[in-house]
Amino acid sequence: MDDRTELFAIGQLADRTGLTVRTIRFWSDQGLLPPTTRSGGGYRLYDAVAVARLELLRTLRDLGVGLDDVRRILDRQAGVTDVARAHVRALDAEIRTLRLRRAVLRSVVRRGSTTEELRLMHDLARLSARERQQIIDDFVTEVFAGIDPDSRSGGIGAAMRGAIPADLPDDPTDEEVDAWVELAELVGDPAFRRRAREMAVVGAAGEDSPPEPMPDVSPARDALAAGIAPDSPAAREIVDRIVDPALSAGERVALADRMSTFTDRRVERYWELVGVLHRRPPFPPMVPTFEWLIEALRAAR
Repeated sequence: MDDRTELFAIGQLADRTGLTVRTIRFWSDQGLLPPTTRSGGGYRLYDAVAVARLELLRTLRDLGVGLDDVRRILDRQAGVTDVARAHVRALDAEIRTLRLRRAVLRSVVRRGSTTEELRLMHDLARLSARERQQIIDDFVTEVFAGIDPDSRSGGIGAAMRGAIPADLPDDPTDEEVDAWVELAELVGDPAFRRRAREMAVVGAAGEDSPPEPMPDVSPARDALAAGIAPDSPAAREIVDRIVDPALSAGERVALADRMSTFTDRRVERYWELVGVLHRRPPFPPMVPTFEWLIEALRAAR
């Protein structure tokens, strides 16, 4: 060994790291921190590589890694560079965890959450990317069961399954944490699953017919913004600009019923939340416009 190599006794390691002598001695006895050499009196001595190994060992233990896993990780290290690289990876994981916890706590403060909501938010936010995807996969599997994946309805299911980002950002915003929690609650709601299933089944039943062209609903959007009641004479004139004025009252109601089947604020909310997770600009909601049009169609008798 190079005479210039600085060596440290266990007490000096404790002073440098803030760990107790007892802890360092225990890890050394377990073979996790073998001494570099021994003094003439038989005392254990450690070099700079051992110091770096000790810092990594402490980080792994602080992250809750078990001793057996720590041993396997450490046994793969060879020299300061490799130890430092593994240390960086461990610290990155710790930093990400702390950032996520901070985001969850900020959301709790802002929402005034209860103890139960705090537990739910923390549990959902700390899920792995695979576990988060599984929640969405279970929802899509139930809603689109038995529906041809190559059909239009099946394509919607595939889009819903693939719409969720693989993972939360390393430093998620308050809005992203809220969006993920709300999304998980939404797809877990049995009522929402039944509604989404209804839309999927009805959509699949009409696969043999060409899709109806989407009418220009901008007059309905403008009427809603202007506060025009859907059962007013003015609304009747607006409806006649959107659909064929020759439609009978029964045909208008039937059209309203078809529109109603595929108009749901919660489904639109699903895509709004997906947009938040992808950091996309918010899109103007369309469901209120179609709700106005549906009511106006039913009123125009």
